[in-house]
Amino acid sequence: MVTEPFHVLRLGYRKGRDPRITTHLALVSRALGATHFKLAGDEDEDMFSNVRSVNERFGGSMECEHLSGAMGWLKRFTQRDAGDGEPGVAVHLTMYGEPYREAIPRIRRDRPVVVVVGGAKVPPEAFEYAHYNVAVGNQPHSEVAALALFMEAWFGEGGAQRTFPDARLVIEPSARGKNVHDKERQKENK
Repeated sequence: MVTEPFHVLRLGYRKGRDPRITTHLALVSRALGATHFKLAGDEDEDMFSNVRSVNERFGGSMECEHLSGAMGWLKRFTQRDAGDGEPGVAVHLTMYGEPYREAIPRIRRDRPVVVVVGGAKVPPEAFEYAHYNVAVGNQPHSEVAALALFMEAWFGEGGAQRTFPDARLVIEPSARGKNVHDKERQKENK
């Protein structure tokens, strides 16, 4: 259960080049428990519209926001105000960091958290402002995979099985086939 805000900050977004991977970062963030998705780089209302559409159909209320000054926001978040007048905790996912499973037990959970996911070029301030620079692996890999593994470890087992009470569409797990229940259609048929 999420008690403190959990933000994901995507750095260096390039609209013409990164929409698919960044949409996947937003969807993983939403599905695994993030309350906020922050996008730094190019503005992309279409991507946010896609996430809102998923929220409407599958439930959830993750908020999306474009940041024009990501490093200023991150500095404020970590040093002064994470939204409640007190500093938050920043975790930067980087293949140069310490192993994430070793870092997670030391990370404060009583404050809002932001997980920083880099893009093409990560500003040096991201390393400086982060309280933890952590790695899911020390080889080149997908930032979507790194975020998913980190969030699964952060929220514990079952994080990927999260359900939303306001979901209109509910997927019933099945070894074969697709079982999707449409709550609105079920109400209409009663």
